[in-house]
Formats: sequence, structure tokens, C-alpha cells
Amino acid sequence: MSSSSVLLPAGSLAAHRQVLPGFGLTLGFTVTYLCLIVLLPLSAAFLKTFTMTWGDFVNVVASPRALASYRLSFGAALIGAAINTVFGGLVAWVLVRYRFPGKRLVDALVDLPFALPTAVAGIALTSLYAPNGWIGRHLTELGIQVAFTPLGVVVAVTFVGLPFVVRTVQPVLEDMEQELEEAATSLGASRLQVFSRVILPTIGPALLTGFAMAFARGAGEYGSVIFIAGNMPMVSEIAPLLIVTRLEQYDYAGATAIAVVMLLVSFVLLLGINLLQAWARKRSLA
Repeated sequence: MSSSSVLLPAGSLAAHRQVLPGFGLTLGFTVTYLCLIVLLPLSAAFLKTFTMTWGDFVNVVASPRALASYRLSFGAALIGAAINTVFGGLVAWVLVRYRFPGKRLVDALVDLPFALPTAVAGIALTSLYAPNGWIGRHLTELGIQVAFTPLGVVVAVTFVGLPFVVRTVQPVLEDMEQELEEAATSLGASRLQVFSRVILPTIGPALLTGFAMAFARGAGEYGSVIFIAGNMPMVSEIAPLLIVTRLEQYDYAGATAIAVVMLLVSFVLLLGINLLQAWARKRSLA
């Protein structure tokens, strides 16, 4: 062994013994993969939309039917994501902080919306919440109809979005030190103060991440929604269904125009949520 190899710093040895290739090569693979999988399909949608004139584009994306579908898709996704942020956080808390019989079964059931085909989920939800279903018949007696209404869309997107919040918050709760809560309690903090000043700042960024992921999934959800929504234009028709309808009519430019609007609105909302998440993370570290 030469003297130069003996005197070589440990950091430089680690730098020359990386498992993956260098930065330039891995960056090239990353950019190429993203272009093929993400940017190329999205650019195709934009290029197809550009074949329309501005007037035709506005007539398609700003028609009353399209606007009603936007309100339902994004509104239901926001409501479902908000519900999952609250109750998904509670589910994650119970799974992390308590031991009870059947805990592993409950933990596995959380991932069921991931594995279950969306069409099967839609049929199951419709069977439960239809006017003659197990749950729907009792709700109908109270004057509440879920299936074939916008409320059914909220139920469907809430069902498919729950795992995103639970699986995002759960590891953060597992890594959180309970000694901080005990120290705050010993200093005279109430339960509300412990939650608002110790727990919530810690899991806040994870909750926002879960909210964003649940919203994104709900806004573009199709399979589990069309069965329970009723699909009535101007009432319970979601934007993805309107896209499929135009595709069946061979109006490809109109379908991509609606898709582009959904893409842009979703991107702006997700960007805002990510900026809010970054601000919350900086505030918690300050």
C-alpha cells in the first residue's frame, strides 16, 4: 500500500466508492425518465389542445356543463381531503399510540383502497348507500340520499383518499418523542396546549402532505365515482367523466382542453399547498 493511499482522507474514499454512478449520469437518467413518463404525455395533451382556436377553447372549457363538472370534481376533492385530514390523523394516532386486539387487521384495512380496483370500490359503495342499500335505506328514512347525488361523490373520494393521510402521518408520529409531551405536561400545559404547541407543529407538514395527495387523487378519481355519482349533467357529473364523454364522441381536442384546465388548476392548488407546507416546516424549526 502506497503512502498516498494511506494519507487519502476518508471523505474522498467514500466519494469514490458510491454505490450508484456519478451525479451527471444519474441526473441524465432522471431527466430522461421524467420526460418519457410525465412530460411527454402532458405535452401531447397541450399540443392537441393548441389545434383549437381560442374561441373554440373557451366555448369548451367555460361551458356551463364544464364549469359544473369542475365545481363538483374540485369541490368534492377538497371536502374529502379535509375530512381525511381530520379522521385520517385520528386513525394514524390510534394505530401508533394504542395497542388493541385486531390492530394489525385495522392497519391492513387502511391500505384496502390502494389494492381494491376502483370499479369494485364504486360498486360496493353504491350497494351500501343506494336507497335500498344497507346504509342508504336508513339514511333515506332521515331524508338523506347519498347515492346518485354529489354527496356520493364526496363519499367515494373520501374512501380512496384515506390511506394517503394515514400513511403520511403515521411514520411521523412513530418518530415523535413522547418525552416532549411529558415535559410539556409536567410544566403545567393542558391537553389542548400540548396538542396545539407540541403535537400539531410536528405532524402539521405531514398532514398538509397527506391533504395534498388525497386532493390530487380525489380530483382525478373516475372508477369509484361514476357508479355512485349518478352522472347527471349539471348535477352529479365529474370532469373526468366529461372528458371520457368527449372522447367517445371523437372530440379529442375538446377532451384534452378540459384535461389541460384540470391539470393547470390542480398544479396551482398543489403548488400553493406545497408552499404552505414549506412555510409550516420552517416555522416549526424556528
